[in-house]
Parts: sequence; C-alpha cells; structure tokens
Amino acid sequence: MKLKLCFLPLICCSHFTFADITVIVHPSNSNAMDASSISRLFLGKSKKFPDGSIAIPLNQIEASSATAQFNSKALRKSSSQIKAYWSKLVFTGKGSPPKSVENNAAVLDLVSSNPNIIGYVESNVLTDKVKVKVLKTF
Repeated sequence: MKLKLCFLPLICCSHFTFADITVIVHPSNSNAMDASSISRLFLGKSKKFPDGSIAIPLNQIEASSATAQFNSKALRKSSSQIKAYWSKLVFTGKGSPPKSVENNAAVLDLVSSNPNIIGYVESNVLTDKVKVKVLKTF
C-alpha cells in the first residue's frame, strides 16, 4: 500500500512533464485563429485562413510526441481516432490528411519559409532566433 501511495503523485503529475504545443505560422501571416478554427483546418473541414488565403496544415509524423499531444489538446481526439477519421475520408474520396514531417525542426523550417503553412511544435523549441508567429498554445 505504501508503495502505491509513493507512485500516486508521479502518476497524477505525469501529464505536466509534457511540453505545451504551440501552433505557428509565418511571421507575415496576419490571421488570428481560435482553437476551433485551428481544429477545422487540421481536420480538413476548412482549407483557408480567416482572411481567405489558402491554408496548408502541416503535421508531424504519427510517432512524434508532439503529434499525440496536438491530437489530444487541440483536436480533442486520440491518435487512433484521428487515424480512423482520416481513413474514412480517404476511403470515401472526401479528403486526405495533412502532409507530415519528421520533427519540430522540419516544421519550423517549412513554416518560416511559406506564409500559407500552419504547423505545430513543442513550445520549448521556440526561441527569439526562430522566425515564426505564434497563433495559439495548448
């Protein structure tokens, strides 16, 4: 019983060890977006920013911890729910998932070079040297 009590605080606080997830765009992108608008873009329900310009959502690979956190915090779905969601859309010809890249660095590189791309990274990788605009942190 004492052993269980020792591990209880670790289990309860384990979600605090994860970094926040930050949704980013190119610095010249003047759009402001709420959580719902971001979710709609990444679920393929919307294809444009609020100003009408084309939006290109960019995921990280499925094995990335950032992806699991983004799915949970921003999209409010598990990774398996997201996989099933996109499988259905692809099968019916109604959509395809966003392109996926390897890691935070790849997202930063692509977002900083294209005003139409919207992506997410772990918040701890953002520094003053990174040329991106933060839209929302989850």
